[in-house]
Amino acid sequence: MKKSFYSHGKLLITGEYLVLDGAEALAIPTKKGQWLFIEENNENSSILWKSFDEDGNCWFKTHLKAENNTITSATNETEENPITDTLISILNAAKELNPNFLSSGKGYTAESRLEFHRNWGLGSSSTLINNIAQWAKVNAFELLQRSFGGSGYDIACAQHDTPIIYKRIENAPKVEEVQFNPSFQNELFFIYLNQKQDSKAAIKHYQSLPLKDFDKAETVINTITENVIHCSNITDFEALIDKHEEIISAIIKTETVKSRLFSDYPRSIKSLGGWGGDFILATGNKNDMNYFKEKGYTTIIPYSEMLL
Repeated sequence: MKKSFYSHGKLLITGEYLVLDGAEALAIPTKKGQWLFIEENNENSSILWKSFDEDGNCWFKTHLKAENNTITSATNETEENPITDTLISILNAAKELNPNFLSSGKGYTAESRLEFHRNWGLGSSSTLINNIAQWAKVNAFELLQRSFGGSGYDIACAQHDTPIIYKRIENAPKVEEVQFNPSFQNELFFIYLNQKQDSKAAIKHYQSLPLKDFDKAETVINTITENVIHCSNITDFEALIDKHEEIISAIIKTETVKSRLFSDYPRSIKSLGGWGGDFILATGNKNDMNYFKEKGYTTIIPYSEMLL
């Protein structure tokens, strides 16, 4: 009998970086996510794993074994494979949380199937962790901390069907479902910057910085988050995200994506999540998006097509 598990992708609209230290953030699950299919096979204590991209192509496969309460590679690879190592570490972390996981001696065939491009930064790792947590029957937030680390907002998005306000609290975050369906959504577009952001590196950079102004910034960002949710017109929304960009730029000592790449764009632009890659949010109309296309940024997704 085949089991299936599903998790939504994510986008962080407000609160990036500061969400790590308890600021409230607006996060939104995406329409596209990731599936995990599990089926028993006849190979005792083995896991045949395959990962498929959004086009159905197998981009990764490995053979693992579960013996002596530990998951290890079942192949004689002469070189380490970082993807295999990461998968093994997640599965072993899940087993630490639930010792009964993969302890029956049964064999399994596992297939993960992404619905979005794996370089887009919509949560290929978080959706995988949440799916494995469902399979192992463990707390996904605890599994995240034992593997990738991070604030956990992406795990919350994986588990919800509506926009959320997320506040990090040790292994028991506060998640509040909210309505965010702006009347001006036809003027909101998500643009891929043609490079994947390294979330771990972004977090490490942030955590290396002095946070003497954190409390003041947290209060302002929390207020911006609240105002964004209830914003009724595009002019006010642009003012809010412009202010948000200024605050985060000052804290992480990094220029805004608009000043770095799109200084002559007349409308507003906001980074989402770790600065420097993945998607940005831009305001404007369909014709305005030609500006980005002419600069080589051709993956442009309207708000209504990206988010649940």
